[in-house]
Amino acid sequence: MPSTKSIDLLDSFEKIPTKIFSNTKQGSAFVAQQIAQLIREKQAKNEKCVLGLATGSTPKSLYAELVRMHKEEGLSFKNVTTFNLDEYYPIEKDAIQSYHRFMRMQLFDHVDIDQSRCYIPDGTVSKENMKEHCAAYEQKIKDEGGIDLQILGIGINGHIGFNEPGSSVYTKTRLTTLTITTRLANAYEFASISEVPRLAVTMGISTILKAKKIILMAWGPTKAPVIQQSVEGDDTEQVPASVLQNHDDVTFVVDEMAAAELTRYKSPWLTGECEWTPKMIKKAVVGMALKLNKPVLSLTNNDYNEYGLSDLLVEKGEAYEINLQVYYMLRDSITGWPGGKPNAVIPAHPERSEPYPKKIILFSPHPDDDIISMGGTFQRLHDQGHEVHAAYQTSGNIAVTDEFVTRFMDFAVGFEEMFGMDAHKSKDILQQARGYLQNKKSNQSDTTEIRAIKGLIRRCEAAATCRYVGLKEGQWHFQNLPFYETGAIEKKPMGEDDVKITMELLRKIQPQQVYCAGDFADPHGTHIVCFNVVLESLKRIKAAGDAWINDCWLWLYKGAWQEWALEEIEMAIPMSPEQVMKKRFGIFIHQSQKDMVPFQGSDSREFWQRAEERNAETANLYGKLGLTQYAAMEAFVRWQY
Repeated sequence: MPSTKSIDLLDSFEKIPTKIFSNTKQGSAFVAQQIAQLIREKQAKNEKCVLGLATGSTPKSLYAELVRMHKEEGLSFKNVTTFNLDEYYPIEKDAIQSYHRFMRMQLFDHVDIDQSRCYIPDGTVSKENMKEHCAAYEQKIKDEGGIDLQILGIGINGHIGFNEPGSSVYTKTRLTTLTITTRLANAYEFASISEVPRLAVTMGISTILKAKKIILMAWGPTKAPVIQQSVEGDDTEQVPASVLQNHDDVTFVVDEMAAAELTRYKSPWLTGECEWTPKMIKKAVVGMALKLNKPVLSLTNNDYNEYGLSDLLVEKGEAYEINLQVYYMLRDSITGWPGGKPNAVIPAHPERSEPYPKKIILFSPHPDDDIISMGGTFQRLHDQGHEVHAAYQTSGNIAVTDEFVTRFMDFAVGFEEMFGMDAHKSKDILQQARGYLQNKKSNQSDTTEIRAIKGLIRRCEAAATCRYVGLKEGQWHFQNLPFYETGAIEKKPMGEDDVKITMELLRKIQPQQVYCAGDFADPHGTHIVCFNVVLESLKRIKAAGDAWINDCWLWLYKGAWQEWALEEIEMAIPMSPEQVMKKRFGIFIHQSQKDMVPFQGSDSREFWQRAEERNAETANLYGKLGLTQYAAMEAFVRWQY
């Protein structure tokens, strides 16, 4: 069993036992072990095991681990009965977004469970018969002896199941209305927000609380605020997950990013003894300065005492000296030379001066993440004489609307006809594509040809962006990693071929700098898989003893989905208003992602707006802390591998 970061609840602010793991995989393995132990205990007594199951992105890794345990460790599900929390309404059972289909794909079709004992609310029942259906669902749970273990996820507004804020603790299984927050959060599963159902069938809070044991899982930084509210705040129906404080046997299982707002992470000095490392000092002082709206150098001894940092004063001395230490750390992270300043000796500079020029690879999960997340740095690296390569890890084809396909096919046919070329084949492809798209059902994926066309559209946009920056042919690479090419939102796990393709490029270029996406809040999971592919490739090359790898630094960027916390930033690249506009125009080249982006998640802003506002906010925070005020900043963290 993986090790957890355990705490003594008597010394914490937490009202629910919370286990924190380094990553999703470890947390999911722990929960899978809990489920397996319960199933086997019931089997030994010749009893059935009744599980309450959740859907969405959170339990995917849990179900993958249960499938692995079934196939490799002989875990049997023959004595298991399951009840799912919820289902969209109305929705056909075979629709791509249906939770009936989700459970079959993620778990039921891969284990030896009797699917006649797998119960999921029915999204096809008429409204006239819905109350009867819900009452029968409740009765079936009672007939099975109640739920032995209920698995939950949590929404960013605190919902459990589809019990939205304000749901009574007395609610039972019912038809309910989804809030716009929930619909936006789940929009990544649909082509647009308008297609997300407005209703759902869900177990009630009362039903959930009757489970004998409850485990709630949460992964990623977007869940951090609501985890803190649920675990440390008052129990309130406005945060449905917080009412779990009243259950006798409930555990929250989260990763470190989801735990980031808990007091033991955000302000560990308030929960007991704290090791005052430079990073912890920076975190504490930056947080205090921003809360008090003071520049770092203006903080006083009294501020430290009132903010709960008196122990820091005792250990490190006067506020003046601590302020200077933090100010210098912030100042030294700012540089206009992301590749290192040549012919200069700057000991505190984030990057090395030598070698110059450097060979650099910018890994971009989708064909536009490079320009969106680090477009200013991308251009500066090229302008400062480095050999920059852009590596587009996936085709990004599912993020192209069907309308764009027919628009570009019309252009291709018209081009051929205009110049007297034989356009018969193009016309045939266009006719077939248009016919398929006009009749495409909600449970259908694009054909191979349509996916290829969508991928080509994004390739052309990425190549045009590289030319705009100044790169030449041969400096951009389309990897088309196999894990992505499923034709659906759901992707395969990282595979051996993905790593081999990446290792081949790394060994070909032999870079001194690698940039990689680190914003793991991407709701589709593509970014984290792409990061893991690069990390695994670098580790294998290092283990193989390639000499050049010892001089290769890995920098992580964010921007499309989130930004680094100020205390984490190790390199901040300032941008002038003109550079901000140049970056914007580079993003605009990706016309297929303009105006109406499919599967863009809960953030309704276009990507150029997200990037500009986050870059401006980073610069504003530096300014508030007493550093030079720039128009915008792109931020990076160095990853040790």
